[in-house]
Amino acid sequence: MPAPQRERHPRPAGPVPGLGQAEATLVEHYPRLVRLAYLILPPRLGRHGRVLAAHGVVQGALPARPGPIKPGRVPAQHGDRAPVLGWILRRVIGAALSYEPGAARWRRALRPALPAVWGLRLTPRIGGADELALEQQLATVPAEVRAAFVLRHLEGYAPDAAAELLAAAGVRDPQDALRAAEELGPHDGTRAGALLDSVEFDPCTVQARPTDLLRRRHWRRWGAVAALLVALMLTVGQSGKDPAAPDPAGRSAAAAAPTDPASLVRAPAAAWQSSSRIDFTVWPARGSLTGDTALLGRALAAWARPGPGVHVSAAPRTATGPASAAPQLLYAGRVDDTDIVLLYDGGRVVRYAETAGGAAELTLSRADNSDVTTGAALALSRTANRTRFLLAPWVAESTTRDLLAPDTPARPLHIGDDGVSDAVARPGLSGPCSNWPALQLRSSERIAEKHAFLLTDLGALSPVHLTYTPPPGSGAPARQPREATSTAALVSWAHTACTLRSAAGSGVRAVNNWVFAEQQLPEGAGQAEWLCSRADTWNGPGRAFVRFQPPATPVREPGTLIADARDSSYCSRFNQHILADTRWNAPSGTPYLLAAGSRAVTRITVTGQVRADATGTTLAVKAARNQSAQLSAALSTGRTLGAVH
Repeated sequence: MPAPQRERHPRPAGPVPGLGQAEATLVEHYPRLVRLAYLILPPRLGRHGRVLAAHGVVQGALPARPGPIKPGRVPAQHGDRAPVLGWILRRVIGAALSYEPGAARWRRALRPALPAVWGLRLTPRIGGADELALEQQLATVPAEVRAAFVLRHLEGYAPDAAAELLAAAGVRDPQDALRAAEELGPHDGTRAGALLDSVEFDPCTVQARPTDLLRRRHWRRWGAVAALLVALMLTVGQSGKDPAAPDPAGRSAAAAAPTDPASLVRAPAAAWQSSSRIDFTVWPARGSLTGDTALLGRALAAWARPGPGVHVSAAPRTATGPASAAPQLLYAGRVDDTDIVLLYDGGRVVRYAETAGGAAELTLSRADNSDVTTGAALALSRTANRTRFLLAPWVAESTTRDLLAPDTPARPLHIGDDGVSDAVARPGLSGPCSNWPALQLRSSERIAEKHAFLLTDLGALSPVHLTYTPPPGSGAPARQPREATSTAALVSWAHTACTLRSAAGSGVRAVNNWVFAEQQLPEGAGQAEWLCSRADTWNGPGRAFVRFQPPATPVREPGTLIADARDSSYCSRFNQHILADTRWNAPSGTPYLLAAGSRAVTRITVTGQVRADATGTTLAVKAARNQSAQLSAALSTGRTLGAVH
């Protein structure tokens, strides 16, 4: 007889609680336990899969062989944490960790069976921008780090107690996980706990939506035929191969992938006008070939099982496997003598293109958590130096501009009835950087009044969203990124547009120019700016460029590069503190050491061969270039900050 589901959980060492006592504790704390499991589970499962897995993990946490449990055997942070709850917590954490890629064989065997849900997609409600950013950051770290972060900020465990609980759940290096967790999320623990406690991460309060109504109708109609075919295939397979031989990778997924054009989801033309979710899910199916079932069938078949005649490419860290459910049709039409189909499966955008006499192309790119700006356009067709875009239905006005000419007005861009733009010049990614074309779009007033934004083409299916954060103001709240359409924003991007070349091909979603400090230079040399350009990718990791721009920096010149921080949280909403320094010669020729910090810096100190101390966010001291200097800054929060390099 198969072992019951609860046997699949790791059994913590020590006495086992009584079954009745464990059940009562589990039911009492069920919502918080499910939330804990949901946050630890890997994002690759998808929101629906994580909801089901989280409930399965918790429901299977009851002990198999109950017995008495003694107090004091489980680490506790609060007085209400009974030993039974701690015992269950270890079971839940250990089972959730078993889903992490690369988990040990014994741990993978502990995965609980999932609750069965057919015909519905269950997802937590959508939170705000801060919750979305935290979700994306958690997706970039291992499950052990997510568990440490949740235990510290949601469950309120002290570091020692959290480390003991992680070790009991099977984490090899709890201290390393806790150190990595300290780099995540808002540095204010109260704020981090509030985000984790939001509806974004609540798998007990979910939305239910249908999955594949048309496909299920086909299943009912052809159920008997399918059952007969399966039986025949099994019979043939048994006669021709070893029954114990493993199935080749991807065959099962490809066999289940939708290939019938009738199963494609098509959003109503006016869906975006009445939806609170503005992204690719409300794009209607457009183009002259949306009724060409042969073309749509070839696109679906190429996605499910690309043959040797299909060239497949994907953005970094984008899965190339087939869709697990019927995808949504965004476009099917002929552009520049090429038949093109655009599909969306909730997490990826797929472009299928075929030209007479040439090989078909399949291009995949991540598009999860897109919004009114990052879901506003898709590249349809590219030549050597021009691109045609398909624009979102909520785009009311479309123009183009040259980022290297901030004083030149934007020029109108014609859009056809099917949403396809005229050909737009592409930015040059090599050779002289003499111009940098960008789209300047404006959303319909049904979405947001007077909302204009900038996008630029870096070679991916989705153009990159450009934003700007102005210098710190005198008010208390920190300034947030805003659309880069103001005069100051356009001047800032004129300096840095050409540096976007380094982000091409890396799956960038958005780039923000943040002027984190302004400084009056010695000897009356004018006012300089300290800039951090933050590039965020669709898969989470980001890259930050820190630069110093004296007032005489010519337009199109990016100033002095101080730091290039890869795969870091510098200059993101989760790491808004920065200190930087550079060497600069005054007009008289006198060398100076300059330093500047973000708005929370209250004092800057220099030690080494150069010694200086200044209150505020900037410092300037005479220093020869060969003199060593180490910088640190005190923050208003009490922390000490080192300089970025």
